[in-house]
Amino acid sequence: MKLFLLLFFPLIIFTQNDNDIKTSGLFYKVSLAVTLTINEDYTINNDEGKTFINPNALFINNTLGYQFDERTSIGLNLEYNNYLKQDFNFLPAYLSFTYNIFDFDDVVFIRGGYGRLINVNKNFEKGTMYKFGIGYRAFDANFKNSWLIGLDFSRKRFGFRQTEKLSSVSIFLEFMLF
Repeated sequence: MKLFLLLFFPLIIFTQNDNDIKTSGLFYKVSLAVTLTINEDYTINNDEGKTFINPNALFINNTLGYQFDERTSIGLNLEYNNYLKQDFNFLPAYLSFTYNIFDFDDVVFIRGGYGRLINVNKNFEKGTMYKFGIGYRAFDANFKNSWLIGLDFSRKRFGFRQTEKLSSVSIFLEFMLF
């Protein structure tokens, strides 16, 4: 057995080339997003230190997905949403689909997702959610890990018979391990 390992160990090392571009397989992605709102009480030259634009919501997302080829991927997402001004908490679990519309050294992509709002306790709303976005993906030197930045539109339906609706546009920053 030791002789087998000694003979084939160099072959294993040289066949695993880190410069190979990986085009399919599992990936993990972590994301931070924020929605912004205009401060209606803002005045020019104010002395209170108020800003013109304030954060309205914070989203933290974890994605485990599979990339089929250079252009398409799917993901299973679990996200925490906290809307500061409205005092809403959401825990969406949803499937997402991403398609690279321009595939050069870096990528411009569109994506969409649909899923459920999980009611883990009385502080979280129950309902449905969909999301649509566009973004830019920049790779590292090995074309494996990447940073993603872009805009997402999301719509949440919740409450009695899902009559309450909350729409938002968020700016996201993500890191993807591939």
